[in-house]
Amino acid sequence: MRLNKILKNTLLVISAGIILTACATKKEVAVEAPKKEETKKEETKVEKEEVTKIEKIAGQMQGDVYVGTDSVKYLADGVADRVFFATNESILTTASRETLRAQAAWLRANSNITVVLEGHADERGTREYNLALGERRANAAKDYLMTYGVSSDRITVISYGKERPVDSGSNPLAWSKNRRSVTVKAN
Repeated sequence: MRLNKILKNTLLVISAGIILTACATKKEVAVEAPKKEETKKEETKVEKEEVTKIEKIAGQMQGDVYVGTDSVKYLADGVADRVFFATNESILTTASRETLRAQAAWLRANSNITVVLEGHADERGTREYNLALGERRANAAKDYLMTYGVSSDRITVISYGKERPVDSGSNPLAWSKNRRSVTVKAN
């Protein structure tokens, strides 16, 4: 009697399981597959767009230093106002030195103008680290200007760290634009 009851319950559980499984079966819907030619064209288009984006970024960066001009303003006619740095660096690049030489020549010719050198960093790193890094960058630019005859009395240094990004993106190109020292007229 007891064995009979156990068998009935087991059979009932198995039957319920089979019924529930049958209800959960997914019906397949026939979908027309895209033609191979259309798929190839779409893939080629996407690949070309990706290559174009990479080429655009590569054209604006040399290593991880920004060399483009879309975020550069001018201190004076033909004299760029900013120089760019590599990640975690305050060493001037060759392009930075050329820009600073042009700034120094302009400042020597305009001896009544004082400037503020603003040091900036990208968004990565702590606030304190980026403030110190921004200051090192601005001081590197100041030292170079002084080497070319600009009096230290005419130059003030300030660091904004990561607080004033020129590009709010979170990618290598945006970061490279934000690692900079900007020369601003103070008077």
